[in-house]
Amino acid sequence: MEMLKAAGSRKVVGTKQVLRALKAGTVARVYLCSDADTFIYQQVVRAAEEARIPCVRVSSMKELGMICGVDVPTAAAGLLR
Repeated sequence: MEMLKAAGSRKVVGTKQVLRALKAGTVARVYLCSDADTFIYQQVVRAAEEARIPCVRVSSMKELGMICGVDVPTAAAGLLR
């Protein structure tokens, strides 16, 4: 979590951005909330597994949003290579 907080511009925030970055192969680690919508959760986990990228679970979307420095709850974030 500290790595994500210190990443600055080396991160992507939001499900669409994370999925896009996974497809492009630019993500080193994915952060995913346990309280995210089931469909979104499974979609991101599947994409991370296919890309062989570790997936770190975060307890709440609100917490992940705060860590990423955005004012809205966030289901997923990714640390770029």
